[in-house]
Amino acid sequence: MTDIARNIAEVREEMARACRRAGRGETDVLLVAVSKYQSIERIQEAFEAGVSVFGENHAQELNEKKTFFEQHGCAVHFIGHLQTNKIKYVCGFADLIESVDRQNLADSLDQKAEARGVVQDILIQVNIGAEDQKGGVSDEDLDSFAESCARLPHLRLRGLMCVPPAVEAEEARAYFRKMRARFEQLGERFDSGAFDTLSMGMSHDFAVAIEEGATQIRVGTRIFGARDKK
Repeated sequence: MTDIARNIAEVREEMARACRRAGRGETDVLLVAVSKYQSIERIQEAFEAGVSVFGENHAQELNEKKTFFEQHGCAVHFIGHLQTNKIKYVCGFADLIESVDRQNLADSLDQKAEARGVVQDILIQVNIGAEDQKGGVSDEDLDSFAESCARLPHLRLRGLMCVPPAVEAEEARAYFRKMRARFEQLGERFDSGAFDTLSMGMSHDFAVAIEEGATQIRVGTRIFGARDKK
C-alpha cells in the first residue's frame, strides 16, 4: 500500500467515526481530494486508492489535468478563487464550481454556460467568519445573492461552501453550525432536490464539520502531504 493509499484509508476511517458520532450514514459525506500542485502520478495513486472526486484551485492547472480527469471518469470541483477571465477553463468542465462569491462572476458563468449549451452546477462561497482578507459572500448578503443566482437560467445552485477562520478544529464548530443553519434556511426556499450540498471541512477539521452537517469535505494535506508549490 502506498503512503497516499494509506492516508486515504485513514481519512475514510476518521470520516466513518465522525458519521457514527453524528448518527449519519458513512455514505452521507463525499470526500473531495484537493489535488492542487499535485502531479498526475500522485493523483493516479489517489484514484487507484478509490478517490474519484478531485478539487482544483487554479483554472489553468485544472486545464492541464483535464485529459487525465476525463480519461479516468473523475469528477472535478473547482474550489479556488475564480477570475472572470479564467472562466473558459472551468465552466462546462468542472462538475461543480464551489467558489461563486460575486454577481459579476455569476453573470459571466451564466453567459459562458449558455454559450456552451450546459447548465453549470455551483455553490455559493460564504465568508462565514467575516474576514476582510478572505473571499466569499457576507452572511448579510447571502439571501439576496442566492436569490439572484437561482434566477440565472444556466446555473444550478446546489448549496453553500465555506472556509472558516484559521482556528483549531473545535473552535471551528460554531462556524460550521452557523453554516448548516443557513444551508437549511435556504434549502426551504429552493428546490430541495437540487439544493443538497454543504461543503465545509478540510484536513485539520473535517471530522467536526461532518458532525455539524457537512455533505462533502475537501482534504488535501492529509492525503498528499505538505505541498511543494510549483
